[in-house]
Amino acid sequence: MIPVTRTLSLDENELEFRFIRAGGPGGQNVNKVASAVQLRFDVGRSRSLPPEVRARLLHCADRRISGDGVLVITAQRLRTQTRNRVDAIARLVALVRSAARPVKKRMAGRPTRASRERRLEHKRQRGNLKRQRGARFAGSPEKD
Repeated sequence: MIPVTRTLSLDENELEFRFIRAGGPGGQNVNKVASAVQLRFDVGRSRSLPPEVRARLLHCADRRISGDGVLVITAQRLRTQTRNRVDAIARLVALVRSAARPVKKRMAGRPTRASRERRLEHKRQRGNLKRQRGARFAGSPEKD
């Protein structure tokens, strides 16, 4: 079990790892060793996640979620397979932890007195400007 929060943990059996060749530092070793890690986590079928966390994770993980509801994280920043694997798990835990935090409801506030006065003053100025435009062309001869 991989702990995410005090009350939430992920089952390691739900994670699937694929090792692929990575670009970046490593010299000739890059062409021979599959040091990059592709972590796949099926969010839609996960038994570890509560429904509300699952829904938020599906919503917030953007392009990393496939159409089937599978979260794919590719880690290739580090040179070794082991360290990239740990990095991928850490990134998954951070993503699930952010989805586990409930969204804070916005409380509607009232506009301040000064902001209401500024809004009304701006409306008066715009109205005056438009009134002046109409007066300027009222005396001009019409074309037939």
